[in-house]
Amino acid sequence: MASTNTQQARRALVVYGSETGNAQDVAEELGRLAVRLRFDTEVAELDAVTLKQLLQNDVVLIAISTSGQGELPPNSQKFWRALRSARLRPGSLQQMKFASFGLGDTSYPKYNWAHRKLYNRLIQLGAQPVSDRGESDEQQPEGIDGSFVPWSITLRQRLLEQYPLRSGTDPIPDDVLLDPNWILDFTDTSSKPQNGDCSPIPIPSTNGDATLPPPDLLSIPAGLIAKITSNTRITPQTHWQDVRHLALTIPSPHPYTPGSTLTIYPKNFPVDVDEFLSVQNWTPIADTPLHFIPSSPAAPPNSSLPLRNIKPSETITLRQLLTNHLDILSIPRRSFFAQLAHYTSDPFHRERLLEFTDPQYIDELYDYTTRPRRSILEVLQEFESVKIPWQKLCSLVPGMRGRQFSIASAYNEGGGDGVGVGGGGTNVELLIAIVKYKTVIKRLRQGVCTRYIAALTPDAEISVTLQPGGLNVTQKETERPVVMIGPGTGVAPMRSLVYQRAQWRRSLSLADEAVSKDLLFFGCRNAEADYFFKDEWERLIRDGVPLEVFAAFSRDQRQKVYVQDLVRQEPAKVYDALAKKDGIVYICGSSGKMPQAIREALIEVFQSEGEMEREDAEKYLVGMEKSGRYKQETW
Repeated sequence: MASTNTQQARRALVVYGSETGNAQDVAEELGRLAVRLRFDTEVAELDAVTLKQLLQNDVVLIAISTSGQGELPPNSQKFWRALRSARLRPGSLQQMKFASFGLGDTSYPKYNWAHRKLYNRLIQLGAQPVSDRGESDEQQPEGIDGSFVPWSITLRQRLLEQYPLRSGTDPIPDDVLLDPNWILDFTDTSSKPQNGDCSPIPIPSTNGDATLPPPDLLSIPAGLIAKITSNTRITPQTHWQDVRHLALTIPSPHPYTPGSTLTIYPKNFPVDVDEFLSVQNWTPIADTPLHFIPSSPAAPPNSSLPLRNIKPSETITLRQLLTNHLDILSIPRRSFFAQLAHYTSDPFHRERLLEFTDPQYIDELYDYTTRPRRSILEVLQEFESVKIPWQKLCSLVPGMRGRQFSIASAYNEGGGDGVGVGGGGTNVELLIAIVKYKTVIKRLRQGVCTRYIAALTPDAEISVTLQPGGLNVTQKETERPVVMIGPGTGVAPMRSLVYQRAQWRRSLSLADEAVSKDLLFFGCRNAEADYFFKDEWERLIRDGVPLEVFAAFSRDQRQKVYVQDLVRQEPAKVYDALAKKDGIVYICGSSGKMPQAIREALIEVFQSEGEMEREDAEKYLVGMEKSGRYKQETW
């Protein structure tokens, strides 16, 4: 382990386990905190580091989210297996000092489990925490910052106490701008602008419609090429929400199970890219070839580029970066405003931007950004005096991340029910609600990815990745009944499960009539507008599939009816499936109040049908969770 002697370099390793990118954002903020305390700092995902590296740094800072049924995210699984090795003895990490922050959601039964498992294992191996562990709850109004900001202030204090700076040396002040490791530069010095001007190098268009994102495929690690088979709106034009049934084909076989997700990588639309270029006065050099170079000779040579999908040798333009790689419509984080304050000459703008970085004004930041869903582009439009050096663009604007969607079909090598594929390929179906609404400030908002999806036409090719399911569905559970609760687009993985179980029963030669019925509870607003797959459920039941469907329509009568109400109305069937026949419950759909309402309804069913006291009913539900019979996937 590197010495903590103040005359020598102090090293900090910041690691993260992230599925959607939030934990990575936190890790990068922790990295900046460590740099300001004059640590030599490296930021990496957990699977990119070894246990030996944990002992080679003065302190390790960890940011980790919880995925699936309380598991560590996919980019942490290799590290977690190494950490759980039976060869490791108590005390083997006693030289390690660390602090950790977990990102969770209290609508999940296993809230922040990944963080707690990792923390407890490190303690078991002798690692020493330098600060209390921190945890955030996605359900809180201020989001992650509500708990991260106060925790990070305490962490900074603890680090200064345990790793004091040498005499005469102070932390790098917050008002001093940190240089990124990598910056953009012209690939051809003759392309550099003279007196602030630069003629663009034309890039030939590959898209017949200039209003849509270009159709070129993105280079994604472990990426697959998928062709759009159909993109059908399945809600009436008069309905408030546009919901798509999207079908895609991947040329090669890629088996998946219910609960698996397909990640789609969106692009920004030309109108927004052009506006960003215009606001920053970059239009003249928008199509000039650029590449990444180290910001200084002192920059760590092995540090990763700010964008994972771009290689050091690759040539790219500002227009391509803004179209394919940077999330210019995302909600800015606190650190974004801190950096913007360096790039304005307007005293009022600078003062206002710095206010947003002050922890005591966290409510004001929430009201300005999260509540109205104000984007990075809109912030730059409002603070028009801010001019970002294009060389540092990628250190300010976060990278574009893929969006995961639960698969609504079942994989079938031979084709047939549930959309599988013959011919060596893979068919995938998704159910996607297109995000489009007006905010409290009366501005139209569209989801970055769903807007892109809505514009996809048959035969278009896109880059995707397949991820295994968090529901952990296996064929051995086929003989057990399942209770599926999936309101709205949460019915997508349930449809996958219904078809997959039908296939598995056939492969096991299980007669449909000899199997207990599965129960599906579905909820939507109107029977005629958004009762997804109604015709399919009726056909499957006619064909003898052991399935009962109960649908709640919240707006078709004066009194609103939800899925939890239907669970209460069918207590005998639910209890028979779960308690008498050792069944499994799956809950999918929107996070927030729905999962907790379902949980309460199930407890009441166990009380009434099992003649249990409240405490015993709660214990029974907890027992289901521990044995893997209570599975939740919400978003």
